[in-house]
Amino acid sequence: MRLSRLRRPVLSQPLAALLLLSLAACQGVSGGVGPVDPGARVEAGAVPSRVASPVEGAPQAVGPFVAAANPLAVEAGLGVLRRGGSAVDAAVAVQAVLGLVEPQSSGLGGGAFMMVYDGATQAVTAYDGREIAPASATPEMFQEDGRPLPFVQAVLSGRSTGVPGAVAMLAMAQKDHGSLPWSALFDDAERLARDGFVVSPRLAGMIASAAPQGRTPAAEAYFSLPDGRRAVAGDVLTNPAYAATVRALAAQGAQALYSGEIGKAIVAAVQAEPRPGGLTEADLVAYRPIERGALCRPFRVYVVCVPPPPSSGVALLQLLEMAEVTPSLAGGPQDAQAWVAFAQLQRLMYADRDRYVGDPAFVGVPVQGLLDESYVAERAALAPGLTGAATAGTPPGGVFMAPDRTTEPAGTSHMVIVDAKGNAVSMTTTVESIFGSGRMAGGFFLNNQLTDFSFAPTAADGSPMANAVAAGKRPRSSMSPVIVLDHQGRLVGALGSPGGSSILAYNAKALIGALVWDLPMQAAIDLPNLVAKGPGFGADTEMFSQALRDGMAARGIAIQPNTTENSGLHGALWRRGANDWGWDGGADPRREGQARTH
Repeated sequence: MRLSRLRRPVLSQPLAALLLLSLAACQGVSGGVGPVDPGARVEAGAVPSRVASPVEGAPQAVGPFVAAANPLAVEAGLGVLRRGGSAVDAAVAVQAVLGLVEPQSSGLGGGAFMMVYDGATQAVTAYDGREIAPASATPEMFQEDGRPLPFVQAVLSGRSTGVPGAVAMLAMAQKDHGSLPWSALFDDAERLARDGFVVSPRLAGMIASAAPQGRTPAAEAYFSLPDGRRAVAGDVLTNPAYAATVRALAAQGAQALYSGEIGKAIVAAVQAEPRPGGLTEADLVAYRPIERGALCRPFRVYVVCVPPPPSSGVALLQLLEMAEVTPSLAGGPQDAQAWVAFAQLQRLMYADRDRYVGDPAFVGVPVQGLLDESYVAERAALAPGLTGAATAGTPPGGVFMAPDRTTEPAGTSHMVIVDAKGNAVSMTTTVESIFGSGRMAGGFFLNNQLTDFSFAPTAADGSPMANAVAAGKRPRSSMSPVIVLDHQGRLVGALGSPGGSSILAYNAKALIGALVWDLPMQAAIDLPNLVAKGPGFGADTEMFSQALRDGMAARGIAIQPNTTENSGLHGALWRRGANDWGWDGGADPRREGQARTH
């Protein structure tokens, strides 16, 4: 069920009935805006070891709050909020800085999905800034001599780059929800690019890695210091070209990226050898982000909202719905049976996601069918008996498609922001792989997002792939930023993560940890990751106790080290602490992020 915007006064009758039936036993939450002492950085242990669901008398959830993957970006966002900026204003500043100091994960040359909550109207809006395949794209674009290209060769080619969408999407959202002038949101990014920033340990590790995108001529030139060394942690790196780009964006608006000198530079980089791509200036100018209806479903005493396809948020909602009819999940984080149930539900979710989710402008995605109550119950009932990889089901309205085997490598980031008026942003942003395609223009890396398409348009039996390449098509994404509401439509929290295809597992783990197992957000984020997609079980193996590993193994779940991109969860829930209501927030210790209130 898709909502154009979720507003309490104008809920559709079907949704209102669904929420009332699901939440009839819950008490309402009332109360207006009250003074909140948010404290300093949100630390683990700032709230009791177990916390309760929303209760009567909660004040409106308000900021400031910023969680993002780099301290410099967090400070840029808080600086905007201090000047009276909105959550979306702050998101623009955070993205501009992340693209400079964390270029391995996101940037101006990438794409994003953003969820926005309006504190005054209770509207929830999904913004789609996913990249688009150029007009020249064909289903065989990633094939040569009738065979799919090796993945690394495809990534490094010009064919891998779609029209960047993050900047246009931010401009659309900022026009709708901004308080400050667009031109005032790039000062930190320009200053850091011009004067230099300290290379963080994580960025240094990526620079030193064997990732071929970090060894391209453009990357070699950027990461080489005047003395000939490659930058290491603690070195100061400048990027005059990036400073010029953000100055142009501030002065000319988002169109500066899609036309003029920056647009020409993007096209030149994409069309360069080897394996030039077909992206043109006309493709750039034609790009349009999309304001989509938020996809919301009740979960326990909450309502969880995600972007609709081509985001895979529908799969996350399906897993949560299955979790509600899986009693063994209630055992908590020290119960092997609960982890086994979580793994088996993931297998079912991923099987359906891989078969049915794609760009809804090109394929019929059975959103309603995947979330149908009877279908979800049937799928969940299969979990205890699974002994291998799950197969996709047949949801109501589903059109048979071939199972997809798209590779989704590392290179994504997430942010959560709340402003003083209770407006909130949950945004997942990416350049796809580490440093995207390794090609640069205007001081930033270009995405390799088109490798998120299936390299083959059909399976061996001739059945079509929902995520096949097509001109003007948006590749399927695992990015699924989350907004959490109470049943009155008021903001309760937000979260999200990078992680390639594992994003869905990471988000689900944190939501179950915080909303089912009643853990503080930081503790929920800190939980070991377990990813069950296909026949295997990847995990933060050493973070599970021996007793849990033995208990899972006895039930057929033999965990192995996680080989997908690790998590970078950022999130917060509005909860009563020791003295008052405030943000119970967290940042993933697996990366360099912070969660702060001032």
